[in-house]
Amino acid sequence: MVLEQIQGPNDIKNIEESELPALAEEIRDFLIQKVAEHGGHLASNLGAVELTMALHLHLDLPGDKVIWDVGHQSYTHKLLTGRREGFGTLRKFRGMSGFPKRKESGCDSFGTGHSSTSISAGLGYASAREITGEDYQVVSVIGDGALTGGMAWEALNNASLLKTNFTIVLNDNNMSISENIGGLSSHLGNLRTADAYQGLKTGVTNSLNKIPVYGERMVEQIRRTKSGIKQLFIPGMLFENMGITYLGPVDGHDIGAMLRVLREAAKVNGAVLVHVITQKGKGYVPAERHPARFHGTEPFDIGTGLPLKRRTVANYTDVFSTVMRKLGERDSKVTAITAAMEDGTGLKRFHNMFPERFFDVGIAEGHAVTFAAGLAAAGLKPVLAVYSSFLQRAYDQLLHDVCIQDLPVAFAIDRAGLVGSDGETHQGIFDLSYLSSIPNMSIMAPKNKWELSDMVKFAVDFNHPIAIRYPRGQAYDGLKGHRAKISYGKSEVIYEGRQVALLAVGSMVKTAEETFRLLEQRGCRCTLINARFVQPLDIGLLEELPKSHQLLVTMEENVQSGGFGEHVLQYYAKNKKAGMETHGGTEGRLPAQGTAGESGEFQVLNISIPDVFVEHGTVDVLKKELNIDSESVAARILEYLGHS
Repeated sequence: MVLEQIQGPNDIKNIEESELPALAEEIRDFLIQKVAEHGGHLASNLGAVELTMALHLHLDLPGDKVIWDVGHQSYTHKLLTGRREGFGTLRKFRGMSGFPKRKESGCDSFGTGHSSTSISAGLGYASAREITGEDYQVVSVIGDGALTGGMAWEALNNASLLKTNFTIVLNDNNMSISENIGGLSSHLGNLRTADAYQGLKTGVTNSLNKIPVYGERMVEQIRRTKSGIKQLFIPGMLFENMGITYLGPVDGHDIGAMLRVLREAAKVNGAVLVHVITQKGKGYVPAERHPARFHGTEPFDIGTGLPLKRRTVANYTDVFSTVMRKLGERDSKVTAITAAMEDGTGLKRFHNMFPERFFDVGIAEGHAVTFAAGLAAAGLKPVLAVYSSFLQRAYDQLLHDVCIQDLPVAFAIDRAGLVGSDGETHQGIFDLSYLSSIPNMSIMAPKNKWELSDMVKFAVDFNHPIAIRYPRGQAYDGLKGHRAKISYGKSEVIYEGRQVALLAVGSMVKTAEETFRLLEQRGCRCTLINARFVQPLDIGLLEELPKSHQLLVTMEENVQSGGFGEHVLQYYAKNKKAGMETHGGTEGRLPAQGTAGESGEFQVLNISIPDVFVEHGTVDVLKKELNIDSESVAARILEYLGHS
């Protein structure tokens, strides 16, 4: 195997040119095998094999810097830098990440995971190189989907001022996760299909090259002239007009052509954009036909492309999808917005049925939030469906454009809490903290699939900003018999007990129910409460609990700092005049009221995620590692009771 000759960075330079096609084929076979086994991002990686090979042939790593936008396409880069053995632990706990990580390899010059950051980071490297006087190449690779993000255009505007070389590779496959939309996508489509320009350029170039001595000079002069053939046949020449040299389009699966254009780009003093055309999923027919399905995939059967585990129970995204479709039928004011995640957030059915009320704004979360605010101000009922970790990118718009104006925008926050194998950049463990810091924002979290349905209906008719956060994966179908009508700011008492009260948020209600059963086996029948609302707090409930319980346990899949449990502790500290004491920020005590137990004090225990960035791994493994699984929680409660 040619691939076995790759043991470390730059080993690809020792491969014979005639063997490069075989290496590309072996890389694709390897990636298909490993992703089929472990899951991961497949279509984007298959489309970037030759592009990555050309970059590694052109650059000297880790001295030169290559920065991958998002990082979905970095698997070949990892292979070519000697991490083949790591694919056995791909996306597993304490194994190899599915994204570039600086602590994983010196060849990963910048950690990524969210979109539209690579040009900014690359420009930072290039500017630092000017200051330090070092000599290395900087290449940022960005997809056409990521280029719809406003941050990318802010960086391009800044990059146009650069005086030394900086290469931006635009990997154009006409896809992000869902199909690209908008003016930029249309513009790139025109560039791809500008046959008149391509044909004339080829003909003129060939003719001029036949002229002895002066022909090549004339070709070079035309190539460097902004007002040349490109300006005539591609209206606007968007990148050139910004002051960025444009080269391409070039076939991203032709290694020789890619090397030639990269070497040409390296000669430019300033920012240069190399436009590369690739096919997402190339080399594996199911991924070519269904690139969105193979963007991020669970383990699958290579022969059929079908998942190894068939879903028999709906997930939370499915439930949201169904409810939105029904609401769209009932109310013509309901609108749906997504930021390039139509499939991922479950809005495809709404789009199909109500295309005039569906809006995909591209990878532009900040714009999505303010756009939703505009719809709400005009009297519509906008629902913005977004992943928790992506909504972080729109904090200012949440605060400034929605909540200050108290506009009725509903936020359907998918992938809240631990999401598993995508790791630090995708864990949705901060939303309760950043949302609950904003006045006028109400926050709900459902315990099961029926409650999610009820909450979406409640949110659409709510006249103020409101967010519903729900987890990734299978929707919990337990506690079906407990479906009290939603009342604003009120919790739901599921089981009444004594001594200990479990007050759980959203997905942690299932964990709390399991904890309840474990404690019941030890002779302790707790009170089990579904918080429902994180903001506002159920003050009436918090006032009553100390009268009949010794220990209150708050449970949430969010970091401790600024989370639900911390707000509960703050309430007691502020409103109980004396005796509040905290221990490491996770627990507190105050004088009991009524009959709270022999100890004469009421204790609060906060079960939450520590204030850390949580790495990749399955959700079950991570919960156990973080001590927020039912066994760990039950053990901590029993320890408290034993010391009371």
